[in-house]
Amino acid sequence: LLFNIIDNIDEIQCNVKSGRPRKLSPENQFLMFLCRVKVGLFEYDLSNRFGVSISTVSNVLISWANFCYQRLGTLNIWPSKKQVFQYMPQSFKEKYPSTRVIIDCTEIKVEMSSSLLLKSQTYSNYKSANTLKGLIGISPSGSVSFVSQLFTGCISDREITERSGFLQLPFDKGDSIMADKGFNIQDLLDEVHVKLNIPPFLGMYDQMAGGDVLRTQSIAAERIHVERAINKIKSFHIFDQVIPLSLMGSINQIWTVCALLTLFQEPIISVS
Repeated sequence: LLFNIIDNIDEIQCNVKSGRPRKLSPENQFLMFLCRVKVGLFEYDLSNRFGVSISTVSNVLISWANFCYQRLGTLNIWPSKKQVFQYMPQSFKEKYPSTRVIIDCTEIKVEMSSSLLLKSQTYSNYKSANTLKGLIGISPSGSVSFVSQLFTGCISDREITERSGFLQLPFDKGDSIMADKGFNIQDLLDEVHVKLNIPPFLGMYDQMAGGDVLRTQSIAAERIHVERAINKIKSFHIFDQVIPLSLMGSINQIWTVCALLTLFQEPIISVS
């Protein structure tokens, strides 16, 4: 199925700076790309395994990241309201039938820049490290339905919601969004006639009412699926490592491609 989407595979062009004939077929180049992003093999390792130079490995990685990003990026991953309800688990239908998408943010660690400005912008207090941060949305059935570009780690959940294009998605009146309590965005959603479902928080009170505790547990039980979806993206082991500065120009493409490739894997929620 994936190769039906990435058709005309010979279109890929790798800028190999060598006078020798290209040793790698397009299929082997794609295999190399997957070994880098999914298995997490380092470039020097792939150089030895495939018998090519490290610069060739770098070119293959960047070229295939761009190619897959262009091809997979044409997929419409935002399902209609009818499709969302059709594949919605029964627990959602009973408690949160208007849910269109569940959102959360996640971060990946990046190499520290020598630029003081970039160093401060990418520093995440939450991770105590230099990171890039992205917004992920999934449908109630567990499929990725929104992938933002990556922003510097200091950005807030509210700001990333505003800047990512999420609010420009084609919502229907009466839709609701499920999120963590850190997403204080109801005023933003009011403009697109969408309701926010987040767990209650203490605020000025020292103790939650019994109903609020039950609602918190109920939302948490459903919202956990977006964390599972993010973990599925991060099972691409390139994200186990600190992303080097040499990949900063391609990391958005790599992140998006890895997120979209999860759509070709087993779903995280079984819907009968």
